[in-house]
Amino acid sequence: MKFRFARHTNNLEKLKSFYTDVLGFDLLGGFEDHDNYNGIFLGYKNAGWHLEFTESDQPANHTFDEDDILVFYPESEEKYTRLLAHLREHQVEFIQPQNPYWSENGVMILDPDGYRVVIAATR
Repeated sequence: MKFRFARHTNNLEKLKSFYTDVLGFDLLGGFEDHDNYNGIFLGYKNAGWHLEFTESDQPANHTFDEDDILVFYPESEEKYTRLLAHLREHQVEFIQPQNPYWSENGVMILDPDGYRVVIAATR
């Protein structure tokens, strides 16, 4: 089974920049004006999962809470450490998660839409 996480946004270019430039994901593809939607696919080639973000004339109406989180597990301690340094270089603020598990096992940040993202420590 493959996995796609799809979310509508009002900030397609900001999300593209955040997930590619800051988190290092690949731009896997995209589309323009497909039934009035523009979209991008982000992730890693051949990973079996990807993120899809779409934008249209219909504004996104996000309703989420502090436990709605995307969690990413870097493949090694070295990649985890490098990614944290990269986040600091881009002045991405670390936030306190509601669930203490995530602060004990990684860091939490916000994407441009205000969704919580955890970079989990590799152990």
